[in-house]
Amino acid sequence: MNFVFISPHFPKHYWNFCDRLHKNGVNVLGIGDCPYDELDERLQEALTEYYFVPDLSDYDQMYRAVAFFAFKYGKIDWIESNNEFWLEQDARLRTDFHVTTGYQYDEVGHIKNKSAMKEFYARAGVPTARLHKITDYESARQFIELVGYPVIVKPDVGVGACDTFKLEKEEDLQEFFAKNLPVPYVMEEFVTGDICSYDAIIDADSKPLLESMTVWPPSVMDIVLKQLDLSYYTAAHAPVELKGVGRATVKAFDVRSRFVHLEFFRLTQAKQGLGEVGDFVGLEVNMRPAGGYTPDMIDFAHSTDVYQIWADMVTDNVRKLPDSGEHCYCVYASRRDCHNYAHSHEEILERYGEAIVMCERMPEMMVPQMGNQMYTARVPDYEATMEFIRFVQEQV
Repeated sequence: MNFVFISPHFPKHYWNFCDRLHKNGVNVLGIGDCPYDELDERLQEALTEYYFVPDLSDYDQMYRAVAFFAFKYGKIDWIESNNEFWLEQDARLRTDFHVTTGYQYDEVGHIKNKSAMKEFYARAGVPTARLHKITDYESARQFIELVGYPVIVKPDVGVGACDTFKLEKEEDLQEFFAKNLPVPYVMEEFVTGDICSYDAIIDADSKPLLESMTVWPPSVMDIVLKQLDLSYYTAAHAPVELKGVGRATVKAFDVRSRFVHLEFFRLTQAKQGLGEVGDFVGLEVNMRPAGGYTPDMIDFAHSTDVYQIWADMVTDNVRKLPDSGEHCYCVYASRRDCHNYAHSHEEILERYGEAIVMCERMPEMMVPQMGNQMYTARVPDYEATMEFIRFVQEQV
């Protein structure tokens, strides 16, 4: 099997995907914008060959790289980056090289455009917040008259929260239109709830091989814009209700042979037309693993190896690793250099000891969302999760 892995060096833990493919006997053919000598040694060992491309966004360069691999190794079986940023380019390369194990170029619209996702959620029977494609000021005002303030505006296609705004009054709406932003935006009614992700590895028959739940803060946008501390956790078990809406969404979107990160609101306040407290409401689909170190957190929470489960899906369309039966919570809490904290770095390490499974500085490009210094720990339950967050992030 010939597997072209796009940008295998970023995020840095993606070397694990290549490593498990290599152990399964796959030719792992990497294309990246990092010089080979600067790659992690573990990644170098996992790659059959590596093709350096100075600019991954230059499609001509990417096409030439894949063509070189096809000439040298024969038919390409997979092209994948597991990265939202390259989702459309991955699909274009698959189409041009007749690789059928993944989305084709004419299929990516409904998994990238937030407005297009609504139809598929409806097919799944999953409620979603009302949405309006922003065209002009007057139509936006009419939508707000229907749903009321506040509303959320965000790019129809986009990743993260840096270009997302919460509009709470007429002046905010006027300021938004004064920005004259160059990309299409959508406006959604505001929903009060926690964000819970259904993180799953789906086989070629749209069946889950692994299911997990991670709970995120209600507003990553506020964390970015207000320089707040980020914390989130992977639960010991995904609730039956989340599995239900997650599987229905997978079926509606016809997801096959992918690691997915599907986001839902879990209502903390009832909303007419959407549901009661505790109900799940569709937010958006992401056809790639969750960001940051969440794949590793899933590993720690379930005592498993998601990278191996994913690789076995690719090569054999089965899960070979059994459920370990050992489940706990895995919690991430970060701090920012601009804040003063009640407990020192040394005090955190002393108090939690071996429970801390990751502790490091975050790359600069991830600091706005993820913070400067992160601590990740395995803890037994929800109460211990909240106490860990409090101790790490308490400020003076």
